[in-house]
Amino acid sequence: MERKNNTPVHDFILLGLTDSEEIQSILFMLFLLIYLVTVLGNAGMILIICLDLQLHTPMYFFLSHLSFLDLSYSTVITPKTLENLLTSTKHISYGGCLVQMYFFVFLGATECFLLSSMAYDRYVAICNPLHYPVVISTRFCCSLVFGSYLIGFVDSFVTVLRISKLHFCGSNVIHHFFCDTPPVLALSCTDTHDIEIMIFIVAGSTLMVSLITISVSYVSILSTILKITSTSGKRKAFSTCASHLLGVTIFYGTMIFTYLKPSKSYSLGKDQVASVFYTIVIPMLNPLIYSLRNKEVKNALIRVMQKGEGSGQLK
Repeated sequence: MERKNNTPVHDFILLGLTDSEEIQSILFMLFLLIYLVTVLGNAGMILIICLDLQLHTPMYFFLSHLSFLDLSYSTVITPKTLENLLTSTKHISYGGCLVQMYFFVFLGATECFLLSSMAYDRYVAICNPLHYPVVISTRFCCSLVFGSYLIGFVDSFVTVLRISKLHFCGSNVIHHFFCDTPPVLALSCTDTHDIEIMIFIVAGSTLMVSLITISVSYVSILSTILKITSTSGKRKAFSTCASHLLGVTIFYGTMIFTYLKPSKSYSLGKDQVASVFYTIVIPMLNPLIYSLRNKEVKNALIRVMQKGEGSGQLK
């Protein structure tokens, strides 16, 4: 698209999902409901894990950080989206756009490697149960989580630093509902070929390394489960990782569909639907997936509620 002028851009306009006021009202109510469920679900999961001593295990340590990431991930995107659905002016400052993009990339990359850590935890628990307390120590868990956050920080810092050096002029309309990298790059006056390759390598390596780790872990888990002779033993072993596998499939499916392809194939409709799914819907689904299918979380919730009632009666 030809630029009409070379005036520097100081803010952007987020085009959003639709121009229809009726659909915007429906989307506002829907996204608000989803966001409230997301906040309550993830905050509740973190609270239960902190309060119940029986959940102070490596698996739930990772799960508490996953809930924190999902809560943060949704908060970076959803409130601004809700605001834009209510107002006619859908502006976001240049700095605000870069900040939103930074935390979006940071939290997404961190979640990729946290999911890898959770897969490795399940691999050791099922394939090497006798060595589990030694291998998956508290120090090792903290190292995995710290490493996940560090990789996320590096990925987002490099990406946003390169984008901040681009020049934006002419059109300031972002054809999306948040500051994602492909639609922002499309507005640059300068050549983005090199940065697109860099982002593809960074995002691709993040997705593929974590996905390979998860795939290898689950192939080994499946091989071990098939060797178990008793049906109840197979069912118990599979149930311990079914929730995680479901969450991984949903998360990586939408991420790969959106990002591991050339920027020229960016589709406004399809990519926006996928983006809504992994930025707004998935953070809501994860606590439901991990709690509704997990008896330990249900029992922990009952214990926490009973403890609260007991302390209330003592007062």
